[in-house]
Amino acid sequence: MTTAPTHLKIALAQANPTVGDIDGNVAKLRELRAQAVALGADLVVFSELFVTGYPPEDLVLKPAFPAAARARIEALAG
Repeated sequence: MTTAPTHLKIALAQANPTVGDIDGNVAKLRELRAQAVALGADLVVFSELFVTGYPPEDLVLKPAFPAAARARIEALAG
């Protein structure tokens, strides 16, 4: 059985995603996550809608757009 850490180092990532550029935003997210982990972060927090860019506006009405965003998020999580 493992022991839970007594401290959790959290990194807050504040960056400018590009609206509609899911692949570019995920690449930026991966780079920033790697930097934070290299500095000792246990958890990296990004702003809401970082993967899609904000505001996504009409892009969310195209079924392929939210599906692509979800697929990238699931890949990051898993």
